[in-house]
Amino acid sequence: MSNLKKLVIFLAVLVIALPASAFGYVYFKLNSIHDSSINTDALNKINYEGKNGVTNILLVGTDGRPGEENVRSDAMMILTVDDVNKSLKLTSLARDTYVDIPGHGYQKLTHAYAYGQANLLIETVEQNFEIDINNYVVVDFFSFMDIIDALGGVTVEVKEGEINEVNKFIKKETYKWDDNPNKGPMELIESAGKQTLNGYQALSFARIRKNDTAMERDRRQREVIQGLLDGVKNLPLTKYPNLINTVLPYIKTNMNPTQILGLGATVLGLGNLDIKQIEFPIDDDLHSKGGIYGSSGWVLRYDKSSLPLLHDFIYNNIFPEDNELFNQTYMPSY
Repeated sequence: MSNLKKLVIFLAVLVIALPASAFGYVYFKLNSIHDSSINTDALNKINYEGKNGVTNILLVGTDGRPGEENVRSDAMMILTVDDVNKSLKLTSLARDTYVDIPGHGYQKLTHAYAYGQANLLIETVEQNFEIDINNYVVVDFFSFMDIIDALGGVTVEVKEGEINEVNKFIKKETYKWDDNPNKGPMELIESAGKQTLNGYQALSFARIRKNDTAMERDRRQREVIQGLLDGVKNLPLTKYPNLINTVLPYIKTNMNPTQILGLGATVLGLGNLDIKQIEFPIDDDLHSKGGIYGSSGWVLRYDKSSLPLLHDFIYNNIFPEDNELFNQTYMPSY
């Protein structure tokens, strides 16, 4: 899940908060994450709803383990920097959403990245959700642990029913994956409640899946992101260079340093860095339906009539449940 971790917002806050004297150093560092070789055709097309002052950034976290190729996007989120309503918004896109992937037919959203990397995923998101994506950031799955540790951990609320699953992943996978020579002996989660998790503990927390629902998994991922942002805000300026050096090697984006710095200035100008969050599709048996469908396995099918709820959240700052259209959409007929 590490995907969402260091979203541009995180990057932007990092960068802008640095002293002006470090600008040249930061600019040089940011230039290292700009990947000009990535196909950005989908970003250059403006075929769907947009609004001046609102920037949508697709955050993609890849789920590849060591040695794997053609990895899928384990987590996909739209980070909205809304300079009109002065707010930050994060929309989790369920990985099992049943969508039409151009050239590949109806499949789970998570497969689009494996078929065509960032460009196909962007095209898929734009066409199926009828929304314009302005930029994207791709984050390597394994960066998560290093970034969390560089921040001194991340604070989240661990529920009683999540403890066993977190510890299972720690013992089975994440502790072994953590190549930090100073990670020390394995530490398991002993109790529920708000607590600060280290890198491999937080990765395990974010990866819980079968314990409850996909929506709960996305909630945990968003909680980790908010914790990361809070950690950056509270980090002493003297530790920023080390954090930047830790973060940047794992990130690729279409944005150049000037664009990132401009975005960072906009973010800081919002005044409030609390992130408003929703999940889409809305999983309530009214706007979407989850279940086994054809040969696709378990998928989440949504009705197109629910798209205005997504658009109003992103562009007009209206939460779906507060929207007058909330009860006027129906189950998908396909």
